[in-house]
Amino acid sequence: MITRTNASALIPTAYSKEIIKEVAAQSVLMRKARRLPDVARATTEMPVLTVLPNAYWVNGDTGQKKTTKQEWGNVILRISEIAVIVPIPEAVLDDADYDIWAEVKPEVVAAFGAKVDLAALYDVDRPSIQPEGIITQAAAKGHTVDLSSVIGGGGDIYDATLGEGGVFSKVEEDGYSVNGAAARLTMKAKLRGLRDSQGNLIFNSSVQGTPSYTLDGVSLDFMDNHEETDADMFVGDWRKLMWAVRQDMTYKILDQAVIQDDAGNIQYNLAQQDMVALRCVMRLGWVLPNPINRVNTDEATRFPFAVLVP
Repeated sequence: MITRTNASALIPTAYSKEIIKEVAAQSVLMRKARRLPDVARATTEMPVLTVLPNAYWVNGDTGQKKTTKQEWGNVILRISEIAVIVPIPEAVLDDADYDIWAEVKPEVVAAFGAKVDLAALYDVDRPSIQPEGIITQAAAKGHTVDLSSVIGGGGDIYDATLGEGGVFSKVEEDGYSVNGAAARLTMKAKLRGLRDSQGNLIFNSSVQGTPSYTLDGVSLDFMDNHEETDADMFVGDWRKLMWAVRQDMTYKILDQAVIQDDAGNIQYNLAQQDMVALRCVMRLGWVLPNPINRVNTDEATRFPFAVLVP
């Protein structure tokens, strides 16, 4: 019989790494960005190149060779806590044939994955110590393309994405190569008929195993874990965006707590309503160093991502 005193036995430590892996599969950012080794502290400094070395021609056989300098600055990766509480009626737990973890885990994965994407990409409910969302930084660097304006000016979806002045070119003009894109699910319909000047399809899909998509040869992921509409597509060099975990998943079974919403209203009184709750916590952070390159040395305009807005 499963009771609140032994429910924690259903959540072995081995699930910790498994759920992080599944959250990463659910989150576009964690799936496409580069994961760093787990960090041991709440803040970690990363050296980033800020000044490039120069080379010089030597004048004649006896000309003097000149010196140069190369400098690094520190970018700080800070760790934030993300958590979710899943209330469960005790009457459900009393069913010995009920696999509570099989039911709870997908919802925890979905909640964590959506929360990370919304904060890091859309700047929604972002912890203050984390970098501004990509949509905010892209707007500040002039790396957004307004789809409605392009279409209103006589252009089409090709011009807004792959054409000169499109989101791909915004990234390339700053010395970065686009190696991935992430789009809202509604963009599928807009991309299906996209063709090059020879009439060849540019948006392609593969249905072998897990469905996969490419846009002009670049991997394209679709976000179906949230309803945010402020951006249609993110493109960029995802190797420049990095994330790390400070702590594996931890769990706690609550049976006497009161659960409130943001306004302080009581949603559940566990003891009074004969319920328990599973609390899951993970600590992680991300950083986007934006190191200097030889194509664009101006940090005020340089950015490895561009965003297509509706």
